[in-house]
Amino acid sequence: MKLAELSQKPKLLKVMIDREDIVEKYGEELEFFVYDRQPLDVFSKLANAESGDLGGTTMLLKDLILDEEANCIMNDDNILPMDVMIEAIKLIGDRLGK
Repeated sequence: MKLAELSQKPKLLKVMIDREDIVEKYGEELEFFVYDRQPLDVFSKLANAESGDLGGTTMLLKDLILDEEANCIMNDDNILPMDVMIEAIKLIGDRLGK
């Protein structure tokens, strides 16, 4: 197989936050989207975020957590609650690590 055959345009994946305490707190499961392929520098930043280095996590999440039309959910004016962001980091890491 030629390596070029593995190269594809990134696709949006739906991710559901369904952790019991979050569903109870917000009243339902929370849905967001992430691209299935990311540049290597994004994987590196994500690995650092998961290991406790939260310095650049918000900036990273702004680019990763998308709506169904691939628009960023967070921006300079809007940010997600901390419990949701932490669960989103975990789920994105699990999904992209496969």
